[in-house]
Amino acid sequence: MSRYDEIFKEVLDVDQVELPTLEYQSISTWDSVGHMTLVARLEESFGVTFELEDILDFSSYSKGIEILRKYSVEV
Repeated sequence: MSRYDEIFKEVLDVDQVELPTLEYQSISTWDSVGHMTLVARLEESFGVTFELEDILDFSSYSKGIEILRKYSVEV
């Protein structure tokens, strides 16, 4: 399991099997507060700072991987 997956599971309290199809606001824990917590944990863990556009575009588990790749982070 990747660090990315671990952060999602911990912050959003979800199981591994749910991750691939997970989307923003599709579960109660991925609300605006959960979103910002997730962003903060990812930034801290991977040593990056998301641009505002990236925070707004971060709409799913898979989109988060795309965004991290933009910062040269392999998930």
